[in-house]
Order: sequence, then C-alpha cells, then structure tokens
Amino acid sequence: MPYSWHETAPEKSGAVCFQLDIWPHRSLPRRGFVWVIGVTAAGLAFPLLATVGSAVLWGLLPFAVLALWALWHAITRSYSAAHERMILDRDRLILTRRDPGRKERVWRTNPYWVRTSLRHNGPVDDYLVLTDGRREVELGAFLSPEERVALRDDLDRHLAKLR
Repeated sequence: MPYSWHETAPEKSGAVCFQLDIWPHRSLPRRGFVWVIGVTAAGLAFPLLATVGSAVLWGLLPFAVLALWALWHAITRSYSAAHERMILDRDRLILTRRDPGRKERVWRTNPYWVRTSLRHNGPVDDYLVLTDGRREVELGAFLSPEERVALRDDLDRHLAKLR
C-alpha cells in the first residue's frame, strides 16, 4: 500500500504519537530505478566501446551522459510527486500536503473532533474526507478506492486508540 503508519517516540507528556505518510503509487520502485539506470548506462556504453581511442568518443560521450542524466532527472522528479503526512497524537492532528510547484498546505485540529467519511459522489470513487465540524479536507485523493477504504478503517482505529 502506498501509505505507512509509524509510531513515534512519546513526547514529554508520555502520550503515543502516530505518523502517517501517504504517497502516490509508483510503478517503478527504487530498486527498479537502480536497474533502469544501470541497464541504460550499459546500453549507452556498449556502442561507445567501439570508439575508444578515437576522437569520435569525445564527440559521442557528452550526448550519452546527457541522455543518462535526463533519464535520472525525470525519474527522480516523478518520485517527488504529491505527498501527505499526518502527525496524530492525543492533543493534535496536523495534516500536511505537499504538491510539486505549490505551497505546502497544513491543517491543524484537535483529533477528538475529527470524523472520517467516504463520499460516493466526490471527484473520485470513495472520496475520503476528514472533518472537525468546521472544515473538511480530503485525504489520499491519489489512492485507489480500495486503498482509501483501508486507510479510512486504519485511521478510525488510530483515532479510537487516542480517544
């Protein structure tokens, strides 16, 4: 699942604190990234071996390096896509959403009042919404409907532990 819960060390009050990280699904994991870069580097180096010892190598080498750098840059940029982080303890809930090219958005509230709901008429199927009675925020809009349902159940369990 493209989200994970972490239990962080208790603060001064001794209360349990949870951290939730949510990210979009990535079809190429980090391990696959290493393989793609390695295979591409080998594929670009193989034809260059025929030009070793000639001036042609120095003419082709910058283009091979530029192609490898462009692939590296494009893939790493895709990893910095939207990301949501929630810090949850007995006294506070802080939800931070980071989108590329946009200012970070933060929602702070008391977790006692937070309720979760799934809307079937939202912009996506099973639209996950958090509300504290004054404001509503979406959570995990980039997750699949099944993942949003599972996340809602997990979040309800963690909220119940803190109440």
